[in-house]
Amino acid sequence: MFEIKQGLFQFEFMDNHGILGVSLEAEFDDIRKRYMQIARRLHPDTCPFENPQDRELAKQLLAKLVSPAYNQFSKETERKEYTLLLKTIGDRIVKEQHNLKPQTEAAQKLLQASDYQNAYESAIKALAKHQYESPEKVLEITGQISELNLIYLLRKNQKGGAPASPKIPETTPPPHSVTPKKDSFVEQACHRAEQLMVSQNYTLAASELKDAIKRQPDNSHCHGLLGLVYLKQNQPKLATPHINRALQLDPQQPQALEAKKELEKSTYPAGTKAKTKSDKSSGGGLFGGLFGGKKK
Repeated sequence: MFEIKQGLFQFEFMDNHGILGVSLEAEFDDIRKRYMQIARRLHPDTCPFENPQDRELAKQLLAKLVSPAYNQFSKETERKEYTLLLKTIGDRIVKEQHNLKPQTEAAQKLLQASDYQNAYESAIKALAKHQYESPEKVLEITGQISELNLIYLLRKNQKGGAPASPKIPETTPPPHSVTPKKDSFVEQACHRAEQLMVSQNYTLAASELKDAIKRQPDNSHCHGLLGLVYLKQNQPKLATPHINRALQLDPQQPQALEAKKELEKSTYPAGTKAKTKSDKSSGGGLFGGLFGGKKK
């Protein structure tokens, strides 16, 4: 539903710092305070927007963008994985720095600032102040913040934080320019769904994945995740076709394999075995015979 192509988002990365409008150096207490501030503004019971469309958009932003971003910070395991991925992207940015073209004036200034640390913190605060004033401007400003995050990572990972070379392509990007992938919406939807699954919000996760599958019906990742979500909701009959499809597209799809194991455990408890007759009558399809036994 929400697609951002600027800054760190172009690396197929959910920039949760950018979504919450906080510095990459922010402590968790500051992140939590910022989240509570945004949540109060977007929540249906407290949001100040009078236009019904703005209120609905604010509700969706909170459920599908802001809360998932905060949830990743609030869980230690998720936070460690996010930090590790951020470091990997930082290393990649340094290697590909000559292919990067800042789109905003603030990012261009940060690229050449002598005191990049203070310049970065000031620029983030200035944008964050207006980030959630209007629901319609949220994605635009979030993209601008994420671009600052990208330049900050570049400056931080360069030796001594030296200003980057001003020789940045202004017209036709080079052959290996960093550009968003065609299916970035689909992968971002998968990332949001995974974050929603962590917080056990399976209904919203399923909604994200179904929207993604409409756009790309043959995405094994989406089908695998949706199969897993349906299993978490105790809906094996809905899960099975998506698990089948995921494994048909990619026999090693990890979420589908995980879902397959869970489905087999629920169908054949420990100490029992599938009947040979059921196996043979499956017609050769994946999970054939899993529903051939007695109904529970």
